[in-house]
Amino acid sequence: VAERLHARTGWFPVIARVDLWREETDDGGYALAGPAPLAEQLRVAAGAVSVAIVDDTVFSGLTMRAVLSALPARPGQRRRAFCLRAVAESLPAVAALAPVTAGVIAAGRLLDDVSFINASGLVRRGAIRRAGRPPLAFFERPEWMAAWFPGDHAAITALCRRLCARLSAPPPPRGPAGRAARRGGRGPRTARERRAPAARPARPRPGSSARRSTPGR
Repeated sequence: VAERLHARTGWFPVIARVDLWREETDDGGYALAGPAPLAEQLRVAAGAVSVAIVDDTVFSGLTMRAVLSALPARPGQRRRAFCLRAVAESLPAVAALAPVTAGVIAAGRLLDDVSFINASGLVRRGAIRRAGRPPLAFFERPEWMAAWFPGDHAAITALCRRLCARLSAPPPPRGPAGRAARRGGRGPRTARERRAPAARPARPRPGSSARRSTPGR
């Protein structure tokens, strides 16, 4: 989107992606992680007169606040944060660092009244990141599923588990082995099988049951 806007307006001469996410810690809190230190990733913004920071979601505001706090300072620099959706309770702490604009703002207490669910997070592992442990999908948190879907969470959890297995399965191999797997494990067809035409259905004999009218007609 930024690239298309820049082509029309020239607003974004430099576009950089910052890889940063939060991970659950053993003490029940959160820690930030990424492929490289945050300060190193933000060097691209050093000396910029105007900076726009864009994220899809401001939930607790932890990642957005971290980025705004780590941006290289420059006198007179203009900063503004944008997000598609946000929890109203979390916005004041972000606004204290930079003006923030959200597409959709959900009012209520964090986690008690407001939570956001991505459909992909329900069935793909990675929605819940854990420090030093494998990631989870939402369906692997029974208490969350019960809170989100109180009437039929067991059935929805079972469906999510099946979808996760399907999406996580490796694709079938290419070539004859893959075709055999798709045909239910049968081996390659012989030349005779490929040439043999399908048998035509036999024509019913006069007076047979296939030609009789149904009762009542």
